[in-house]
Amino acid sequence: MTVDYDPRDPQIRNDPFPAFRRLQDEDPVQWNPHLRAWVITRYADVRKVALNRRMSPDRLTPFYDSLPEARRSVVGELIRYLNLWMVFRDPPEHTRLRRLMNEAFTPRAVERLRPNVERIVGRLLDDLLPQGRMDLVRDFAYPLPATVIMDMLGVPHDQLDRFKDWSDDLALFLGSARDVPDKYERARRGALEMSSYFREVIADRRRRPGEDVLSALIAAGTPEERLTEDELIAAAMLFLFAGHETTTNLISNGIYSMRMHAGAWARLAADPSSGLLATAVEECLRYDGPSGGIARVVRVTHEIEGRELKEGDRVFAMLNAANRDPRVFEAPDDFIIDRSPNRHLTFGQGIHFCLGAPLARLEAEIAYREIARRIPDLTLGTTAPDWHDSLIMRGITSLPVHFRPVKSAAA
Repeated sequence: MTVDYDPRDPQIRNDPFPAFRRLQDEDPVQWNPHLRAWVITRYADVRKVALNRRMSPDRLTPFYDSLPEARRSVVGELIRYLNLWMVFRDPPEHTRLRRLMNEAFTPRAVERLRPNVERIVGRLLDDLLPQGRMDLVRDFAYPLPATVIMDMLGVPHDQLDRFKDWSDDLALFLGSARDVPDKYERARRGALEMSSYFREVIADRRRRPGEDVLSALIAAGTPEERLTEDELIAAAMLFLFAGHETTTNLISNGIYSMRMHAGAWARLAADPSSGLLATAVEECLRYDGPSGGIARVVRVTHEIEGRELKEGDRVFAMLNAANRDPRVFEAPDDFIIDRSPNRHLTFGQGIHFCLGAPLARLEAEIAYREIARRIPDLTLGTTAPDWHDSLIMRGITSLPVHFRPVKSAAA
């Protein structure tokens, strides 16, 4: 190992890109002793991993099988539901689940959500503008996508704090690079509470179907292929967790990146409804995207870049490293708000391309536009942000900002 890439190091966690560049140049397919897994960083290789049928996204089953019996008893119920998440399944199960869930996230279905997303953004900013300050993550970037998903699922907004607690507990288990002592128990508790909640909601939807995603999923497909009760619960959990976690990161990472590049922010603030908005969203996805990497388990022994990846080996393909690979992107460490083309890998590739990509883009577009339009003087706090301790998710824990208070919500 020529490059000591240790994701537990706070300096690397907060700014992994120098280490990624060294890995790309010196050790692009690295066996990492800290992770006991392969770390892959070049664009071409990361794309191969995303498309590779000789690898499986099911990293939970081998993890569970490797645990001592006492630990299995703690996480058994948690694994029961997570193993039904589409993102951890191979074909043919993945094919069936994605087909049944796809209708909720087609571009046409997502575009119908635009008025509601705009209402939520407007309401949040109306409440925040008079204060002259906010924590962009806590007060805006989290409640926006969480509320959108709650509306899609047809659950009341007063559950927002409970859902955040549950999601935070799951995030510890799914993406943490550091060994939090009670993360298994917390994740188990969060999964059980979330599953119990959605079991009651699903029972209510069976009695009284509504115009929401859960009602549509209950009725989706032929009687022979319909989702089971546990699959419905797992789908609701996945929508809630994945539907807000990454979009929260996209909004907060994106605003931070643009404000750190004053010229880019000035251009967007000067005309936030221009065609620049679409390229700004894509550059935010590329430059410091919300998904740090994807995890796979090798099913069939094979080679990448002359390194033998053996059956059972874990693999981390680092999306954010690939998105700054100089072999693909000109001036990769520069934030270029009108970059084109921009073939980033943030949403994955192939059959596991992110189902929620159209919704994430829509929410980011509206959030960036309205913040640039209504708070063009938004200024970052003086302290550098801390980043979540995660290999899979890339996000800021807290982002204090301030601006000129506006007493009226009028544009």
